[in-house]
Amino acid sequence: MTVMLRTRALSKSFTLHLRGGLLMPVLADIDLEVHAGECVVLSGPSGAGKSTLIRSLYGNYRAEGGSILVRHDATMVDIAAADPRTILAVRHKTLGYVSQFLRVVPRVSALDVVAEVLLTRNIDLDTARDKARSLLLQLNIPSRLHPIPPATFSGGEQQRVNLARGFIAGHPILLLDEPTASLDAENRAVVIRMVQQAKASGTAIVAICHDADVRDAIADRLFTMSPYQDAA
Repeated sequence: MTVMLRTRALSKSFTLHLRGGLLMPVLADIDLEVHAGECVVLSGPSGAGKSTLIRSLYGNYRAEGGSILVRHDATMVDIAAADPRTILAVRHKTLGYVSQFLRVVPRVSALDVVAEVLLTRNIDLDTARDKARSLLLQLNIPSRLHPIPPATFSGGEQQRVNLARGFIAGHPILLLDEPTASLDAENRAVVIRMVQQAKASGTAIVAICHDADVRDAIADRLFTMSPYQDAA
């Protein structure tokens, strides 16, 4: 099995400046390995560092120790040590991320919010919009909403637009942070099918998922985490 993502001895702390510079360790000695076609769900109580790990894997948080190796263009790139330009290149081609919340772009339609991901890859506008339209319909966003900026949408509708943005590019590695948190049962089932299809195509997935039914449906295995003070 092809290793797509691997961390070794990964650590991360935060400095609490309002507490006199108090150092708060969150991650320590995290060893994680994810293969092509596999979904690993991060498991553990609130405060265990699951979201911190996801954001570190994406390069939003700079790791303080260890490595985050991502298979990119047939080589392993260390996100923990890479410069910003390299991290952007890895995100563009290899590493996708779906957060819980959509960063709404003012005055841009839902259709173009999703299609924009493909336009950055030099795919023509009509093709990008066709694929975006198909994904939005798959996620039960009706055609009447496609021309409307998603700032006006409900939380669940915005999350589905965000999912469409995350899945449209077909990244080889996908990070999902609570992808079904605001969704009803029907739309959770749609997301489960999308994750299963992505796995079947070889995508490596790391997910946070507190919904037990969704977790059981998508996880090939769990990666259990404990709060730093409990693990120390």
